[in-house]
Amino acid sequence: MQAASADKASIHVNKGLRKKAKELELKGLQKNKLTQACKSELEELLHDVCVIRRPKPSDYYHRRELVRVFNAMAKEIYGSCDFPVVEEFGSFVMDIFSAESDLDMSVNFSDNAVAFPREKKIQTLQKFAKKLYTLQRRGYVSSVQRIMSARVPIVKVIDCGTKIECDISVENRDGITKSRIIHMISAIDDRFQKLSFLMKAWAKEHDINSSKDRTLNSLSIISLVAFHLQTRDPPILPPFSAIFKDGTDPATVMKTVHNYLNYGKRNKESLAELFVTLLVKLASVETLWPNGLCASTYEGAWIFKFWDSQVGCISVEDFTLRSENLARAVGKAEVSKIYNCIHRSLCYLMAFKDSQIHRPKIMELLFGLDPIPNFKDYCTTYPDRNAANPSIRHEQPIQKKKARLMEGWGAIQESCSGSLSNLTALVAPRIPYQTLPVVSSLGHGVSCGPLKLPFVPTQNPTGFVGSHDPLLQPPSVVLPNPLGVDGLRSLNPLLPMPYVAQMHAHNAQTNHNQNRGHIPAFYLRKTG
Repeated sequence: MQAASADKASIHVNKGLRKKAKELELKGLQKNKLTQACKSELEELLHDVCVIRRPKPSDYYHRRELVRVFNAMAKEIYGSCDFPVVEEFGSFVMDIFSAESDLDMSVNFSDNAVAFPREKKIQTLQKFAKKLYTLQRRGYVSSVQRIMSARVPIVKVIDCGTKIECDISVENRDGITKSRIIHMISAIDDRFQKLSFLMKAWAKEHDINSSKDRTLNSLSIISLVAFHLQTRDPPILPPFSAIFKDGTDPATVMKTVHNYLNYGKRNKESLAELFVTLLVKLASVETLWPNGLCASTYEGAWIFKFWDSQVGCISVEDFTLRSENLARAVGKAEVSKIYNCIHRSLCYLMAFKDSQIHRPKIMELLFGLDPIPNFKDYCTTYPDRNAANPSIRHEQPIQKKKARLMEGWGAIQESCSGSLSNLTALVAPRIPYQTLPVVSSLGHGVSCGPLKLPFVPTQNPTGFVGSHDPLLQPPSVVLPNPLGVDGLRSLNPLLPMPYVAQMHAHNAQTNHNQNRGHIPAFYLRKTG
């Protein structure tokens, strides 16, 4: 009887909170209306932000090479066996990252999600840390930091050549699974990836995108974006419960996602409208979080929820582990900081609507960006944009001397690969390639011509045992590229989503006969 009464009370509170949230959001929308002219200008501005902040081919390439380097390190530590394998996850795999983003990697000892004791995880990280401290003394890496008391123990390190910060964990199956799921769901509607990219850039600029600093982590921001798209009328994304009806392993999710492609096509809202209405939605529920309000992407609706008998400062339900709050790191003082940013941004947008703030200033205030992107980079990355304009001439690119990818530990020397027979299994098994006619720039010099993109993951991801087998490849679908180029896009988790597909980079010069890639120069010497 008591349980039934509690359930009824919970349902009643849930309905009341949901109704209150809706009422407050409608009031906020009335207060923060944009004119059509303002929407058009803001849409163009947000597009420019995507262009400026987009990952360049070199950003993809450097991260791929760092994964290779850490796999080589794993071979040195554990010998030339099949495991462990170092696998990337996080924003890079989601394809919602920028040049400044960290690279998350997991050291995996099997293809299956088996129980792995915390003590063994720490022992593994200590071995990697010892190797990294040796490399730090030689100037190849910096800022090696062991964080073993964290909920997920990690080792942090910064590559001195690329300045990319790497976060290494062990058997982080949950992180890998979530990353691949988010990437797959991005195929349903390209506005999800774009809005996530913009909201992360906005949060980063306002210093509210760090669980370490008790603000919002990236996954909670992306989940709030998904939640916003689920609760539009008509909805743009389905509730994740529909996508997970047959399970949450990536292989199953991939099949289900195909049934929801173009799910939100009836919704014609622009990116500008969605950006503003998301800020309004968040602003309107500021006072409801303490009452147990929770954003549930699983249900695609507001719900009433406590976490271990406590209310979250901000509650965003984990879509695979529903008992967890993705925003659990947010502190009471930091909620005020987050909401100051939200309210201030809405004030900026209304001033922009009233022509009190002009385009360069609003871009700076929201994203901290130079309003004029590098025109040369823009034309190189998006050659199709200039095809209709005969006045724009493309000079024959000058082939510059290829510089070392990463100073020191990440330097690339092709000659090394022939002398290190013990590292034959360093990189991924041979995989089929698809060729897309794009123009790529790998940081130094520009090369025109087809760019080869890997069609499958570099390592066997969670749920994709044997995924390098071409017979097990997922079906491909044709997805529209919002930047103007249509083409074949795969739902494979490690391929970029439509709007950054042209920026995806892989080393087009890889020696496929050897199928071993480049060996980091520092492995010519004993590193201890």
